Amino acid sequence: MAVTLYWMQGGGCGGDSMALLNAETPDLIELLRGLDVDVLWHPSLSNGSPKKHADLLRAIASGEQRLDVLCVEGSIVRGPGGTGMYDTHAGEPRKHLTHRLAQKAGAVVAVGTCASFGGIGTDGEIEATGLQFHKGRQGGFLGAGFRSVAGLPVINLAGCPCHPDVVCGALTALVQRVPLDLDEYQRPLAWYGMQVHQGCVRNEYHEYRIEESALGKRGCLFFHLGCQGPLTRGPCNKLRWNRRSSKTAVGVPCFGCTSPSFPRPNPFFESRCIADVPLDLPEGVDRAHYLAYKGMAAAAAPDRLRQRKNRI
Repeated sequence: MAVTLYWMQGGGCGGDSMALLNAETPDLIELLRGLDVDVLWHPSLSNGSPKKHADLLRAIASGEQRLDVLCVEGSIVRGPGGTGMYDTHAGEPRKHLTHRLAQKAGAVVAVGTCASFGGIGTDGEIEATGLQFHKGRQGGFLGAGFRSVAGLPVINLAGCPCHPDVVCGALTALVQRVPLDLDEYQRPLAWYGMQVHQGCVRNEYHEYRIEESALGKRGCLFFHLGCQGPLTRGPCNKLRWNRRSSKTAVGVPCFGCTSPSFPRPNPFFESRCIADVPLDLPEGVDRAHYLAYKGMAAAAAPDRLRQRKNRI
């Protein structure tokens, strides 16, 4: 029996859908066919009439149509004043439709950081929130106690956008009923159990504190240029984009887009520092020891690193 999937677009840009279209091995069509997934609806890819869509939604709500996987892309819009009327479907707040579908779904997947944590708009008039988190606080739209029909919390696939391999991998696990171990933000550890920094090609520069204060050079971007790689858990340097690239690999600081706090209010290309040490340090690091260690490391840096001769 085919696994049924409904994809909902909330308050977002559609970037996660566009990223998913770039899946390569397998591509999206191969994945859906191989897993025997019946896509009941996708707002950009389905070509049914409005009446057909309305009939489908009524069938899901009544239980006539089974819904195995609900994917939500984009935040839940609650504004203005909690009414949800800034984002409507068929004359009613889309948040009401989201709630109805979530109650019927075997599994609920938040695709992207907006659906996971609220993302852009959490502090604005649209009153955005994530499905089961509001930034880093559990609760969100569905509430901390929500469980799907299959007894699962919302699976958060954070990223702006989420890497297509993560979406494909998570869907494969859900369809084949392979348990997904989750972190404290309900992100699968298979992809969010490591820091972006761990796979960075600039790691040795970071260890010896060979830092850059301007873009376009080979050194580390953490101390001065706002790189969030040592603070952010995500697969960006494990699963390269288009099999070859990531932000830090091409000299752009990590923005921390898989984090609950994304987007942070301070400038992306600037590190907030105290005594020339970033205010935000890697997990589990003591500031005094970090300052002493980095001072000694900088003094011991090999000439090849000082001269930026390491390949990246």
